[in-house]
Amino acid sequence: MPRLTPPPNLNPRTPKLALPAGAVDCHVHMFGPRSKYPFGPDAHYISEDATAEMYFAIQARLGLSKAVLVSGGGYGQTYTHLADTLRQYPDRLRGVVRLPPAVTMEEIVELDRIGVKAARFFGPDRLTGMTPDLLAMTSEVGWHIQFYVERRDTLAEVADVLLGLNRTVVLDHFAHNAASGGPDSAQNRRLLELLETGRFWVKLSGPMRVSDAGDPYTDLMPMARKLVEAFPERLVWGSDWPHTLLWDVPMPDDGDLIDLIGEWIPDEATRRRILVDNPVTLYGF
Repeated sequence: MPRLTPPPNLNPRTPKLALPAGAVDCHVHMFGPRSKYPFGPDAHYISEDATAEMYFAIQARLGLSKAVLVSGGGYGQTYTHLADTLRQYPDRLRGVVRLPPAVTMEEIVELDRIGVKAARFFGPDRLTGMTPDLLAMTSEVGWHIQFYVERRDTLAEVADVLLGLNRTVVLDHFAHNAASGGPDSAQNRRLLELLETGRFWVKLSGPMRVSDAGDPYTDLMPMARKLVEAFPERLVWGSDWPHTLLWDVPMPDDGDLIDLIGEWIPDEATRRRILVDNPVTLYGF
């Protein structure tokens, strides 16, 4: 039986930082209602309801306007919930989908029509899911690849494969490189090399997944500042709500995560670029 992920804080504090109008949260998951969308046998975990309505109430408090809904492990390769949610909120959401191996071109065309902009893959242990057929079909509709480096500090194991795709690739959660290594770690140097190609992006998201320092994740500050200084045109930000799988890490307050943006991105114009302009480029808002 998949394990129940801890619930998010549904009453975050109001952040001190005022975000620019049109700010986009580029990494959220949603689940439920469970009575309509049961979790399947391939679920990596299960969750209490974390619906669009619940998220939008929090989003209003945080100063965010739109979001990118990402297929999470809770639904495995079943995208029914994601597709139904995108259809319900076409002006507020775009999507990133995990695809089943038997997906058809007709299905992908329909997903593209309702706002899906990328296919999500994992590695280095599950690279077999990135089949030539899936890559060809997603390329045909102009999607990029979103890639989650599942095990911390294993970016180098998949970097050459990702480079060989010759596609736009977005890396989740600081490429899952340990914050403690700083910009000079071998893994972060590899990340910077990938960004220099102009084909890679990285999400400033999930600090609790790469930091060992705990909130406010001070060990992550040098790398966050380095990325913002060197590659502001290749960054987007995501809350990672509802913060799944945090059994051994304290659940963050989303108001704190918003204020952390001001620490990572002190320049107002650069914040607008990363929170508003880059999501328009990447997701077509």
